[in-house]
Amino acid sequence: MLHDFLAANRAVIIDRCRVMTAARSEPKTAGHDLAHGIPIFIDQLIHVLASERQSPQSSTNGKHGADEKTLDKAIGATAMLQERDLLEQGFTLEQVVRNYGDVCQAVTSLAFETGAAVAVEEFRTLNRCLDNAIAGAVTEYTRHSAPAGVIGTETWSTRLGPLAHELRNHLQTATLVVAAIKTGNVGISGATGAVLDRSLLGMRGLIDHALAEVRVTARMPPQREAIRLTQFLDNLKVSASFDALARGTPFTVAPVADNVAVYAEPEMLAAAVGNLLQNAFKFTKRHTEVWLRAHALDDRVLIEVEDQCGGLRDGAAENMFLPFAQNGDDRSGLGLGLDISRRSVEANGGVLTVRNIPGVGCIFTIDLPRLSI
Repeated sequence: MLHDFLAANRAVIIDRCRVMTAARSEPKTAGHDLAHGIPIFIDQLIHVLASERQSPQSSTNGKHGADEKTLDKAIGATAMLQERDLLEQGFTLEQVVRNYGDVCQAVTSLAFETGAAVAVEEFRTLNRCLDNAIAGAVTEYTRHSAPAGVIGTETWSTRLGPLAHELRNHLQTATLVVAAIKTGNVGISGATGAVLDRSLLGMRGLIDHALAEVRVTARMPPQREAIRLTQFLDNLKVSASFDALARGTPFTVAPVADNVAVYAEPEMLAAAVGNLLQNAFKFTKRHTEVWLRAHALDDRVLIEVEDQCGGLRDGAAENMFLPFAQNGDDRSGLGLGLDISRRSVEANGGVLTVRNIPGVGCIFTIDLPRLSI
């Protein structure tokens, strides 16, 4: 069994990992051992394998029980702590990712040399644990490298710096994840793939924010046209569904009557609704639903985005649409999405409001004049 093999050859595997680390022509950091976290990972891997040996059904059918999920999370959390320590010592994320890849190579080569019998399911568990460890390291690197805060000023210089910094972080994270996937040690569908999804979605969101902000800050007159909400919401549903899928959030777009239309610039309105949806996906509670709907009320059209975030804190609604305001526990992003949505809506003659449902969630409403068609 693989856990017995690892326990019996633990010292040999660790030594091989250290040799491979030392042999690479990458920047060295004197006085520290890059492989010092590998013994902890191997011990955790042995624990996971032994646990799944006792409950084989969970590993063979691809579904992990509560104990396995807890162990997987522990591996990711430990990798985050190790990454933080190594970053402070001057190591790069690429070095750490390669270090975990060394474990796979050391184990498989030693098993081949000794003729050890290892089941396919055990190799899958090994790859899953490596996947979670790498995902944890990448996540911690991204969090550790992000700017601690941004002063809320309207000048372009203070906005461009954080924007470029966050784009660079997302791009570097995505690049390193792709490099890890190319090694063949992790799969695109696991935790490392989820980190890649978040990085790409983060870059898309930042770019959308920047383009919308250019239009509203420059006070460029909107290029308005008649917009039928049926087709408009269908187009939004396609793009937003990818974001919802990546986050594991159920997403529903309610049907809208064919005769409901507004007169606005499509790109600005799409950016406004898109930012509201991203905000909803970000803050709604795990596995709770987000709704997008639109309907006419007399001579007005109301476009609503509803989440189940649990409701707003006292006083949060008053400053929610201010630039750089971040009211939730998730502080990723620049805090500009709702401000851009508000200004985009106002540029098209509308109003953006939020209604708090205590203990349940929020409903953001875009109120625009109705166009008769």
